[in-house]
Amino acid sequence: MKVLFIITTNDAETVYNAMRLANLGVKKGDEVSVFMLGKGVLFEQISSDEFDVMAQINAFEGDFYV
Repeated sequence: MKVLFIITTNDAETVYNAMRLANLGVKKGDEVSVFMLGKGVLFEQISSDEFDVMAQINAFEGDFYV
């Protein structure tokens, strides 16, 4: 299955959970793409102690567009 995530927020919890779901899709064999738009392009600045956004993004093996 082809799956597309469009992330437009800089809320750490939301981005973290979206990327966790995207990573799960890749592991299940889906073709996953992630587009960071709007405030989502600030993903490098939004990690928190509770939500390690960059770890999820670095683990992602699909197509990633900013």
